[in-house]
Amino acid sequence: MKNLRIEIKWAIIFAIVGLLWMFGEKVAGLHDEHIDKHANYSFLFSIPAIAVYVFALLDKRRNFYHGSMTYMQGFITGLIISVFVAILSPLTQYITSTVITPGYFSNAIDYTVREGQMTQGAAENYFTMRNYIVQGLLWSLGMGLVTSAIVALFVRKK
Repeated sequence: MKNLRIEIKWAIIFAIVGLLWMFGEKVAGLHDEHIDKHANYSFLFSIPAIAVYVFALLDKRRNFYHGSMTYMQGFITGLIISVFVAILSPLTQYITSTVITPGYFSNAIDYTVREGQMTQGAAENYFTMRNYIVQGLLWSLGMGLVTSAIVALFVRKK
């Protein structure tokens, strides 16, 4: 576990950044009055998400690998961070859905039905805590893999 301290630290930082982002979306009204714009802006989270991975891999390179890190070492570090982010994602989804924005699911259901994007039943099945937890797990692993592969290219150093 001592060898994974840096990865665990950055997974926790990632989770906190994600929660702060959700709070910002809530304050901006993207979870209620401006829910129609939510999809247009939520992808911007990729900027701080990538930044966290860059800082994490630089931290690992500097403080664990003594200034040099191969592509594979960086990639594996990113994958390990992604696994810990995935482990934390049910908790962050729970906090988001119950503390930060408890009305999001009902707002999303109302909006998608009103706009004719889904039937009432389909929307109620889609916008659930369980579904969002599963999506969060899969998304964090998938995007973590892609992000790790790309970021490791830029932070490797011999």
